[in-house]
Amino acid sequence: MTQEKLTEFVAATGKEFDIPGLAVGVLADGRETYVSHGVTSVDHPLPVDEHTLFHLASVTKTFTATALMRLVAEGRVDLTAPVRRYVPELVLADESAAERITVLNLLNHTAGLDWNLIDTDEGHGSLAGFVAKLAGLPQIAPPGARASYSQAGYNLAGRVIEKVTGRPYEKALSTLVLEPAGLRNSFFGRDDVMVRRFAVGHNRADDGTLRFARPWTSWPAGARGNNPGGGLASSTSDLLRWARFQLGDGGGVLPAAALRRMREQTVELRSSTLGDGIGIGWFRRGVGGVRTIGHGGSGNGQFAELLIVPEHDFAVVSLANAGPDGYNANQAVVRWALEHYLGAVERDPEPIPYDEARARQVAGRYEIDAMYLDVATDGSGLTLGVGIKPEIRAASDEEMPPDYPPAAIGFLPGAGDDYIITGGGLTGQRGYFSRDDAGRVVGVDLAGRLFGRTPDAG
Repeated sequence: MTQEKLTEFVAATGKEFDIPGLAVGVLADGRETYVSHGVTSVDHPLPVDEHTLFHLASVTKTFTATALMRLVAEGRVDLTAPVRRYVPELVLADESAAERITVLNLLNHTAGLDWNLIDTDEGHGSLAGFVAKLAGLPQIAPPGARASYSQAGYNLAGRVIEKVTGRPYEKALSTLVLEPAGLRNSFFGRDDVMVRRFAVGHNRADDGTLRFARPWTSWPAGARGNNPGGGLASSTSDLLRWARFQLGDGGGVLPAAALRRMREQTVELRSSTLGDGIGIGWFRRGVGGVRTIGHGGSGNGQFAELLIVPEHDFAVVSLANAGPDGYNANQAVVRWALEHYLGAVERDPEPIPYDEARARQVAGRYEIDAMYLDVATDGSGLTLGVGIKPEIRAASDEEMPPDYPPAAIGFLPGAGDDYIITGGGLTGQRGYFSRDDAGRVVGVDLAGRLFGRTPDAG
């Protein structure tokens, strides 16, 4: 595979999705290849390269999980122990859940915690302040009962790291993981980011133009309490170094067996674009006969994707600085790299023809703490729209990412209520509707998150 072909594809993808800046890295046959397209900002452009910093958002979770696994390997943390062993002040909406949630439940999203509607001290609070407000977060399932993606769970995991090490999460992570892995271009602090070349996020306005995304990181702006789940900024060069570390022998940081354990399935996922299972910090996915581990991140106008194929010592990184199509651009790059380097082809499944009776059963509003989904039918097709709750927008002084307008979805073959989104910025995302024992639709999964149906949804 020549760098020229990769360069051509990345440039074409950046233009197709109108992405100002796209940075790609591929590790294959022991060799690193970097390709970049475009600029850091539409108004103050600088060329993007392999050292340009992007906001990684949830890819940060792979670092948090690895740091905790080092503490496990050192005998300082027990994955099966209740979180209260390390954070005794933990109070949740459900006291029995607070007693039972384990460290592993946090790392594989089975704690049953809702997503993350907690703003600590006007966006600049500590992890201790975050944990102090967890009693206000809904408990959506018993611990261990099912997977539901939770930012809050990883932020609580960050507090475990603080309590065990006696250091702020960011400093502890640097000592436990970043420094020994040789990651010198990965930072949490904006003061560290702003003195280096960094990508500015962009969101598309109603008229199609791109405008700066503020705040630079995800909402709440600059909240330390959200760093373990999504606060890191890094580059394609550092992320390929991170992939090499994950593929190696642990480099004296933690045993190779601990890295392999992180790849092993701990819980199964159903009809999820994230994968078919979760390890520890990694989503597992089979693609064209190869087994991958990976994680994506969605920030404010910035999107990140890291995928690793351990059996081939292969990795691909794609970073984009425009929403909502940065997600689709990254997915296109990852699929192209898998196909052209490994011959692993992935195609989206085809939905079945529209079924009006089935569509009317699922139509309605579904919610998590901060967001809603609207599923609607006009008698000829089914659509899904995603947005931040209006009351959340109204209560915030910060800009937030725009909503995803209604896009076409279709049911997939089979007896279940699995679906795929076939248009818009979430094209290719899969999920499923869940029913109670009486057959009533009570929830929907999207991007690994469980949205509950509102009582007046039909």
